[in-house]
Amino acid sequence: MVGFLTTVNGQFQAPLTVAFLSEAVELKNTLTTMISFFFFLGYLLNGTLGGKWINKVGYKNTLLRALVVMVFGLIMYSLSSWIVVNYGDVKLNIGTDSIPYGYFVFLLGSYLMGTSAALLQVVINPYISAYELPGTQPVQRMNIVCAINSLGTTIAPFFVTGVIFAGVSLSNVTPDQLMIPFLLIGLCMLITTVVTSRLNLPDIQGTRSSGSSSQTKSIWSFRHLALGVIAIFFYVGTEVAVGVNVNLHAMELIESGAGLSFFGKERLVIGGLDLGIPALLATLYWGGLMVGRLFFSFFNWISPRILLAGTTIAASVVIIVSMFTNNLWLLVSVGLCHSVMWSCIFTLAVRGLKEYTSKASGVFMMGVFGGAVFPVLQGVLTDMLGSWQWTWTLALVCELVMLAYALWGCKIREKDIENI
Repeated sequence: MVGFLTTVNGQFQAPLTVAFLSEAVELKNTLTTMISFFFFLGYLLNGTLGGKWINKVGYKNTLLRALVVMVFGLIMYSLSSWIVVNYGDVKLNIGTDSIPYGYFVFLLGSYLMGTSAALLQVVINPYISAYELPGTQPVQRMNIVCAINSLGTTIAPFFVTGVIFAGVSLSNVTPDQLMIPFLLIGLCMLITTVVTSRLNLPDIQGTRSSGSSSQTKSIWSFRHLALGVIAIFFYVGTEVAVGVNVNLHAMELIESGAGLSFFGKERLVIGGLDLGIPALLATLYWGGLMVGRLFFSFFNWISPRILLAGTTIAASVVIIVSMFTNNLWLLVSVGLCHSVMWSCIFTLAVRGLKEYTSKASGVFMMGVFGGAVFPVLQGVLTDMLGSWQWTWTLALVCELVMLAYALWGCKIREKDIENI
């Protein structure tokens, strides 16, 4: 659910450019990438809330609260479409651009969805990492779960184009196509919440503080955790920037006449549905994350530090070559490298934290705000430079920061974990 709905949210950037932002010119790319900005703003503002809830009400109840927030986010998505359809003439003028109020309601829904995703991951990550399964390492268990999560990210682009928009070309998308699909997804999430409430999800001992325990250390005093938050900030920044902005880069190439084809075909039509080459690029990228995670889940002997260093170096090379050749098919292959970075960084960041683990997980989620900053920053640079091609330098910078964490930043200081 986390991966699927995160990617669905990002994939609405291109369609909403047509449906909601048709009268935006000067700030078109900036306003479009604000969808991802508000999604990940939920991580920054509410990630620590998840850790507090886990310590107070436990893992399961925090999970249920997160699902309820998700339902409200989906309702906001549907409401935004209803407002644009029925009150489309009511708009806010920003410079020379006219923006319908429904766009801002969608941003609120995006914020709630991001909050929900943050709360869910605050529960999931420490739960899977701390769960003792003989013969496995925490990073291996994380890769298995992330691989399943990547299935959702892989099918999400085609779900947006093939189901929600029923194969309609992105240039012909209308706001009224959003209302019913999002209400139905919201209903599915409500059913999921009811089912989850009946499941047995016992708390894992030693990963959260009880009401009687006293934690004397500041969570930020653990250097490897603090630097891990910075590393995840840059990781999610590059992961999301590629996943959501490659669509916009592809549309730029198509509109400019530079050409973008799939085995010689400029349109991807399956069963009469125009699924679109931009959606295929996104699917290949997120699919690469899934394949990579499945592959590395079989390896329980590679340390997360070595794995992180190797994949960041490989990703840097791929990004450099793809920029100079302006080859988006090569760029999306970076998903194979990105596949294990989350698992490696989280595992390295929470090592040895014991009862501080749940609180650390909440703090860790604050770093996911990078997914808001870098896509928007890239959109702003694109508006300034007039092209997406060289803005992928931002992704390269992110890879180098993660490489530094793998080589130096993840080392644990003995004084940090004494007496805990």
